[in-house]
Amino acid sequence: MKLSALEIKQQSFAKTLRGYDVGEVHSFLNVISSEWEHLSNKSREQSREIERLNDKLQHYQKVEEALHETLQTAKDSVEQRISSSKQEAQNRIAKAELEAEKILREAQRERQSIRQSIQRLLERRHEIIRGMESYLELATESLDSFKRDDATTYSLPKEESSDFDEKISSSRQGGQNKQTKSASHAPGTEDLDELLDDLDD
Repeated sequence: MKLSALEIKQQSFAKTLRGYDVGEVHSFLNVISSEWEHLSNKSREQSREIERLNDKLQHYQKVEEALHETLQTAKDSVEQRISSSKQEAQNRIAKAELEAEKILREAQRERQSIRQSIQRLLERRHEIIRGMESYLELATESLDSFKRDDATTYSLPKEESSDFDEKISSSRQGGQNKQTKSASHAPGTEDLDELLDDLDD
């Protein structure tokens, strides 16, 4: 049962012969109505405050939910970027490894080609040397045959022959010195193994 302050103040009671003092009852009812009105006002204020606080709480809850969604979105975005960066780094590493392998293969092919070219050049050099040696052997044999002069067709008188022989001898010594010098500077067949070993290193 709800009572207002006015209803309390206007409340009437039946009179009896030995009842309460009417003035005191009315005075007490006035005090109770005033206190009731005060408590009612306070209750209404508290109800309004509770509603205001509830509204504020709902607002903060919405803000919290929005912040949570924003943080979750940011977290998902960061994780996606990290994953994408890792994948890109792995792709670049794989690509770099493939490029390195390709460069190494090309270098190996180039090295093999250079080695084969050097081998062909050295073989060609040996062929030229063998050809020159064969030519020189034939020329030496022809020279020896020419020098023998069994029929003494090219013989000179004794005194002229000795001067001529000295000139021929000195000329031969000069030619032999030149041949010895060029032979000492020309690389021999053992240089082929050294060159190929250098290429392998």
